[in-house]
Amino acid sequence: MSRESQTVNNYIYGGAGGPGGAGHNQGQGGRGGAGDGPTLNYSISAEHFAVNNHIHGSGIDILHRTVALEALHNSAESFPQPKCNPQTRTKLVEKLYDWVTDPGTLYSVHWLHGPAGAGKSAVMQTLCQQLEDAGRLGGSFFFKRDHPTRGNARVLFATLAYQLALHRRELKSLISQCIDVDPSVLARGMDVQLHNLILEPCKLLQDAPPLILLIDGLDECNGHNIQQEILHLIGSTSDHCFRILVASRPEPHIREIFKDGSLQGLSDSTNIEQSFEDIRTYLRHEFSRIYREHSAVMRNIPTPWPTPQVLEMLVKKSSGYFIYASTVIKFVDDKYSRPTMQLDIIQNIGPHNSESPFQALDQLYNQILSGVPMQYHPRLCDILSVIINYPAEICLEDIDELLGYQSGDVSLILHPLHSVLKLGSEKEDVEVHHASFRDFLRSPERSSIFYVGSPQHRAQLARSILKALAYTHDNKKKNQANIRLCWHLSGMMWIDYITSVPPSPEFVPLIRLVNPDFIFVRHSTNVTIAKLLFWLKFLFRKI
Repeated sequence: MSRESQTVNNYIYGGAGGPGGAGHNQGQGGRGGAGDGPTLNYSISAEHFAVNNHIHGSGIDILHRTVALEALHNSAESFPQPKCNPQTRTKLVEKLYDWVTDPGTLYSVHWLHGPAGAGKSAVMQTLCQQLEDAGRLGGSFFFKRDHPTRGNARVLFATLAYQLALHRRELKSLISQCIDVDPSVLARGMDVQLHNLILEPCKLLQDAPPLILLIDGLDECNGHNIQQEILHLIGSTSDHCFRILVASRPEPHIREIFKDGSLQGLSDSTNIEQSFEDIRTYLRHEFSRIYREHSAVMRNIPTPWPTPQVLEMLVKKSSGYFIYASTVIKFVDDKYSRPTMQLDIIQNIGPHNSESPFQALDQLYNQILSGVPMQYHPRLCDILSVIINYPAEICLEDIDELLGYQSGDVSLILHPLHSVLKLGSEKEDVEVHHASFRDFLRSPERSSIFYVGSPQHRAQLARSILKALAYTHDNKKKNQANIRLCWHLSGMMWIDYITSVPPSPEFVPLIRLVNPDFIFVRHSTNVTIAKLLFWLKFLFRKI
């Protein structure tokens, strides 16, 4: 190696140190024993010396670093989890609980399906908690659209295997041994991971009750083909000791597998139907809570609040689905507003005469968005376009930077939208409360002036990304912000996004300003670079 720089990679396979001795009365415990690892001595003569330590633990430790812990039903990321009110969806939850725990059930796979906002995730969360309390839950995975880990189907079976290892001691050693023998299994296809990490170890279980796995939001993971592949693989488990409950929207490509594909005759299904009585119970419970918690401004409001007539109007507008009811509650429960005034705003929406079950929801979303002052509407659409179309999750601070706004502008404009967006600190990612809001914004018929799914919106976002990736030599602060934005788009997602937009001559001056470091800083794959070069070729033909 040259004298100027030197790099050493250490692959350390060392045992952990022994535990310290126990303390007695006021005395301190003894020191822990030394770990059984090698001692490394270096003679360093280079001016710049880098040491990379690659520390290998047990198979379970390696698995832990690979899985999507955010996708578990009780992860900190999903707190507070959407769960059913104790008095709602009781028959449905009981039916599903009986199915997964009955050893004599005919089918090993069950599909819970329904439209966006029907309450599928709340049912799945409630069921997970009940099964965990009973010691019966094997594992769960809650997909989330566009999330870097919860949207990644490639870690599904590794994550389920990790939970099985934690819940069943006899499986832990078998799964760990599998990874010890071949750590590359975690980089292999989903079929290999399912076979090696789950099916093979579970064959050795003797007279064990069925292992229960719950997968929520299958339609929210990355790609129709991958969703179908997951279902095909789930179908291959029918001869093993599993009960697998899958929840999703009734998308055609998913329905096809259950009705006419590899799961035909091997699975049962349940449609999470409209439930006006459950909506009525939920609204009564939540309005009572709001009345108590806002006592300072509600003490002179007569009960019952709201009146039975208003409550029934809301139940009717919900069309029997929870997304409308829960959105109403979030809107009324604004801690900076009077609940009575918030409810009055909702009642001023026009009558619900359409047969479409989401007409009232569309009216509600339009009403909430109209709460943003009119002078902000052009910028509001630009911000919503970033939230909906940006190829990664993004925080308020970075949206300001991306769109060239002053610090805090995005937070100010989005403040009235807490009932549809999860808004934390400037550095916390903005999250959409429910997928139906994304669908609404991507439909010109439904969202009207708030529509953000047009080619023009996508091109505008592409221009903003390219401007953010420009290198401004005389502004170090700007350069640092650009580097952060680039790093935020892990895996060079910005290239994937830019190349998805039709080339246009207007991009040429922006492309010429892009700092080349932003292309190579994340070690782009040959495929990604080739995609960019192909796009550039067509772009410069248009000049």
